[in-house]
Amino acid sequence: MAMMTMMRKKVVAPMERVVFALNGERQGGSAAEVDPSTTLLEFIRTSTPFKGPKLGCGEGGCGACVILVAKYDPKTDEVTEFNASSCLTLLYSIHFCSIITTEGLGNTKNGFHAIQKRMSGFHASQCGFCTPGMCMSIFSSLINADKSKEPEPPKGFSKLSVSEAERSFSGNMCRCTGYRPIVDACKSFASDVDLEDLGLNTFWKKGDKYPDVSKLPNYTLGGGICTFPDFLKSEIKASLDYMNDATVSSPREGWYCPKSIKQYFKLVNSSLFSESSVKVVVGNTSAGVYKDQDLFDRYIDIAGIPELSSIVRKDKGIEIGAATTIARTIEILKQESESISSPHGSVVFRKLADHMSKVASPFVRNTASIGGNIILAHKYPFRSDIATILLGAAATVSLQVSSKTLHVTLEQFLEQPPLDHSTLLLNIFIPHWASDCNKDNTLIFETYRAAPRPLGNAVSYVNSAFLGHVTLDKSSGDNVLSNLHLAFGAYGTEHAIRARKVEEHLTGKILTASVVLEAVKLLRETVVPMEGTTHPEYRVSVAVGFLFSFLSPLCKSMIEPEKIQNISEDLVDNDVHNMPLSSRREALSGDEYKPVGDPIKKYKVELQASGEAVYVDDIPAPKNCLYGEFVYSTQPLASVKSINFKPSLASKKIITFVSAKDIPTGGRNIGSTFLFGDEEPLFADPIAEFAGQALGVVIAETQRYADMAAKQAVVEYSTDGLKAPILTVEQAVQNNSYFQVPPDRAPKEVGDFSKGMAEADHKIISEEVKLASQYYFYMETQTALAIPDEDKTITVYSSSQFPELAQNVISKCLGIPFNSVRVITRRAGGGFGGKAVRSLHIATAAALCAHTLHRPVRMYLNRNTDMVMVGGRHPIKARYSVGFKSDGKITALHLDILLNAGISADASPVIPGTIISGLKKYNWGALSFHIKLCKTNNTSKSVMRAPGDTQGSFIAEAVIEHVASVLSLDANTIRQKNFHTYDSLVLFYPDSAGESSTYTLHSIFDRLASTSSYLQHVESIKKFNSCNKWRKRGISSIPLIFKVEPRPAPGRVSVLTDGSIVVEVGGIELGQGLWTKVQQMTAFALGQLWPKGCEGLLDRIRVLQSDTLNLIQGGLTAGSTTSESSCAAILQACNMLIDRLKPVMDRLQSQSVTVSWDTLISQASQENVNLSASTYWVPDQDSNFYLNYGAGTSEVEIDLLTGAITILRSDLIYDCGKSLNPAVDLGQIEGSFIQGIGFFIYEEHQTNSDGLVISNSTWDYKIPSVDTIPKQFNAEVLNTGHHKHRVLSSKASGEPAVVLAASVHCAVREAIRAARIEFASGTGSGSSLLTFQLDVPAPMTVVKELCGLDIVEKYLEDLSSRGVGGCD
Repeated sequence: MAMMTMMRKKVVAPMERVVFALNGERQGGSAAEVDPSTTLLEFIRTSTPFKGPKLGCGEGGCGACVILVAKYDPKTDEVTEFNASSCLTLLYSIHFCSIITTEGLGNTKNGFHAIQKRMSGFHASQCGFCTPGMCMSIFSSLINADKSKEPEPPKGFSKLSVSEAERSFSGNMCRCTGYRPIVDACKSFASDVDLEDLGLNTFWKKGDKYPDVSKLPNYTLGGGICTFPDFLKSEIKASLDYMNDATVSSPREGWYCPKSIKQYFKLVNSSLFSESSVKVVVGNTSAGVYKDQDLFDRYIDIAGIPELSSIVRKDKGIEIGAATTIARTIEILKQESESISSPHGSVVFRKLADHMSKVASPFVRNTASIGGNIILAHKYPFRSDIATILLGAAATVSLQVSSKTLHVTLEQFLEQPPLDHSTLLLNIFIPHWASDCNKDNTLIFETYRAAPRPLGNAVSYVNSAFLGHVTLDKSSGDNVLSNLHLAFGAYGTEHAIRARKVEEHLTGKILTASVVLEAVKLLRETVVPMEGTTHPEYRVSVAVGFLFSFLSPLCKSMIEPEKIQNISEDLVDNDVHNMPLSSRREALSGDEYKPVGDPIKKYKVELQASGEAVYVDDIPAPKNCLYGEFVYSTQPLASVKSINFKPSLASKKIITFVSAKDIPTGGRNIGSTFLFGDEEPLFADPIAEFAGQALGVVIAETQRYADMAAKQAVVEYSTDGLKAPILTVEQAVQNNSYFQVPPDRAPKEVGDFSKGMAEADHKIISEEVKLASQYYFYMETQTALAIPDEDKTITVYSSSQFPELAQNVISKCLGIPFNSVRVITRRAGGGFGGKAVRSLHIATAAALCAHTLHRPVRMYLNRNTDMVMVGGRHPIKARYSVGFKSDGKITALHLDILLNAGISADASPVIPGTIISGLKKYNWGALSFHIKLCKTNNTSKSVMRAPGDTQGSFIAEAVIEHVASVLSLDANTIRQKNFHTYDSLVLFYPDSAGESSTYTLHSIFDRLASTSSYLQHVESIKKFNSCNKWRKRGISSIPLIFKVEPRPAPGRVSVLTDGSIVVEVGGIELGQGLWTKVQQMTAFALGQLWPKGCEGLLDRIRVLQSDTLNLIQGGLTAGSTTSESSCAAILQACNMLIDRLKPVMDRLQSQSVTVSWDTLISQASQENVNLSASTYWVPDQDSNFYLNYGAGTSEVEIDLLTGAITILRSDLIYDCGKSLNPAVDLGQIEGSFIQGIGFFIYEEHQTNSDGLVISNSTWDYKIPSVDTIPKQFNAEVLNTGHHKHRVLSSKASGEPAVVLAASVHCAVREAIRAARIEFASGTGSGSSLLTFQLDVPAPMTVVKELCGLDIVEKYLEDLSSRGVGGCD
């Protein structure tokens, strides 16, 4: 990258201005205008019209902000392109670069790009917030693949392969879709794709013979976009002479770009930097890991120093400049491994490259430097894979200390005290070891990592790299090791280490089981996690497993962990992580109510792909807009004595601090409320009742300044006179601290429990199961923009599921009438319940600040604050007692359930009812329960997708599986034994069972067993588990009964005089396709008067945003029913219009054979017919409640050495009634299922001892990613018979499938059970092996612990005790 080099008084002068291209247009900013700490994302979003890149995390962990960076080399006349996180990229670092956002690919004005069209047509965008970043990652993959030397692909395809396509957006997170349709959109570009394998789309119909690429939006090889404009090339060429001019002055100092090591040291040693806060950067990606705690007033960009980017090939290896990006390092290592002629010489470089490709994500690796990664590992206890694997490869580093160059081993470097700016890391030398190999010895090199995600974007729990030479002992024929380098890192250590004692022990010895066992014992003494490290025993055990994996192939007759006994070609793949993704998506569309029932694409979906869809933070900032960020309590119950701010650069940016004292007279301190009257304060005053409670809002001129200023807060607390906080449900019980459940919400017991237990042959008494919380992780965090208006009125744009309640709370806080508050929500970037009650605090805080300051105020919570303050799903502790017959028929079940509701009631009083509703899916004979809603000093928990049902259904499965294990029967046998008959269904669900013809669960479960080949897979798994010691598989099927409660909804349909149609509903578009279904319903209803049925009518319809003063009683968008309620309201409104228009139509038809729509509307307008119809639909008693049915089967494989879980296959069948839009419903089912996998397996919601959330970033909290979804994912939407009380016979789809993800958890339990039997060693009873508590979530750490932390030692001890030759 070309950077200006200037000298002034023998010191490099700061950069004067930054020049770059953005979507082909010239952009520039002077240092006087743009703060050097400004990120590219901030500049694009605040200083240009483009809003495509989104702020999702600010950590490089989600991909919402991804853009394309193109660089031009005037010497070679070549352009290189790569994707990058614009949230981490500093603006000044992209001088003379060209930036492309999704708007630059295609847009409304210039037409949409093939990527945007295919994402739309494959139904790959729901809320749409992540879609622009997805498009840019895919585009980057396509254009770089097209530059390769691969053969020319067929027309319309890219050179991208299917396997590359599946990884093209790894690192980009999506919370809505479940990734499957995005994978299909990517695969459609691959030259080796079978188009028939692609899922539901708008380009061809299911069953079409031979779909061909011509039906897809045309793709031009190379991307079809000019990524680097000629004008910028000309400027770069013209600037080459100018850049050597050292006399340019600057209006402001802040960003420095030394062009040599000498210049760098002149800078850091100059008086300019003696009292400044300085940050040395290359890609600035470290800011995603270790957040800046204050602003910097000086930046030194060392990327332009040639020596730091040089690649020097030497006899014994390669020297890589410290500023070389990780992506470039991977590329170089791959090239070198292919060029080394020695048969063993390529192994080190190749395996280093493979391992590095699993570090971070592509858009971070493209800008992060290899030296920066090593510096982080040196400066912090950073869990670096790169430092560990380079240590294992015996890398050395070069350091420049003033005029002296030092060469030290990486091991020595990591042990040094932290460096200051006077020491510069120059390069890393990596030996290839090729010359050390000869005919007598063989080089072996292996690297390992255990991390929550196999393809990267997750730091390791433990990593390692092992290198050595193997010599064959001629007398015994056994292997002997020498020259060992055994490196371990990330296990809870200051830095990666070499296990020297283990190396010494193994060197020169013939490898036997006893020798390896002794090595393992020595390793346990060496790898000792620091105090406070999470899962310490797990990390040590995995380190042992890695060493065993390395040594076992060298021991005769030892069973290798990496080798799978091949029993069935279709079932086994040596590396399940690399299995290709496949799917079957089936949905029948109905012709009865067209276009309702058609799988049309989402309403205005192309705007989401092109970045033109407007979310709250995309609304241009009004003049004089200010920005706010919460200061929150870190204590659970304490008086707030004072709030001050540290003297810092960030504190100087504070304009004011708004707190409870600023609430106007007549207003009150209210931040949220719900149906049950309990109010939660907006601010703690004077007592902070929980960690995470808002204390006030810092106001500054930019969101970044406000965020940074809030970090400067110093809060003085006192606990004098206060009781100890209640943080757990056990403490709540001790203190009798509960919320009450209203009688009409209290669930009803069934039958006589005592009688049922008396009839039982077997009993399980008081067993426990726990479920933790889950964070929403909507891609768009909580946000609001408040604009004060005349006469004390205010307009608030809020990302909300409940604008009506926001209006209510804001008016009460400000002490003004409801009609003085207008809340507008166009769309939300995901909600999942988290933008219902929990969004009210943000909207109200922004409104109070705007009202107080008489200026617009915007608040957009950063991801960390959002995760700390917003809450999530209810944690639950349950105990159950169950009686059952010897054949598995359950006669009675009793439950004691404790829910942690947090500090306020919120929506918690509805949860006991939904828990029991989810639990009642089985016929328990008699069912009794005690449920306590515990009030604790924690953040309030609220509704989250399928609230209560998810937990209740899981508890039911835990009971079923426990019964099955006691009886040693297949769990599916027990399940079906306890399915409801229609009569028992009516007994358990008296208000919602419906007619017997609608009870489809039995047929669904039978169909699933057939389509998933359940029994065949059960047998295959038994064979697999008997043949494989170190990997085990499990399978499970679970049923779903989900009770749904439609709510009233308003609707308005207006026909304008040109014949175009405007539709308004109270529901919010969250990505669930509400607007799409409403559009279809409008076209269906008004199609009666349209000459061609409804063809062309869809394009005439516009759905408007929610506005609380325009359409009142909008209600809450939640519970999966808002789409159908809104459609019912719109159907009513359209019928009202038809009643008015039909007489006009009849008169016109008597005069003419055909009457066009436009003629009809024109005539009706002339006759003063009211062309706007409003309605408020209220469900009648017969349609107030109903049941949804479905079933899911999942198959998993676990690695016994790491606990890693691979979901091999999931099959879902779901009864949607007559789907309003099968594509939308299928997307909802798949997306909710994957979100459920997150809850049951991956997402660990952790707090500290004060209840403060510490899993508060993308580094600590892992939602499912494309590499953790089922390898084969089959979903089928049943189109069942007429449901006369439903809207056009449709049923809800948004939430229920979350419940089915418990099938993955149950399958994991089966696999663990197989592992425990494998390593039982004759100890312990069979019952204790088969029966164990597997709580939620069940991540790899828990899986490994339950499989055994000492299984390697057990295996080696057994071999040693048997004294078998070698290691057998």
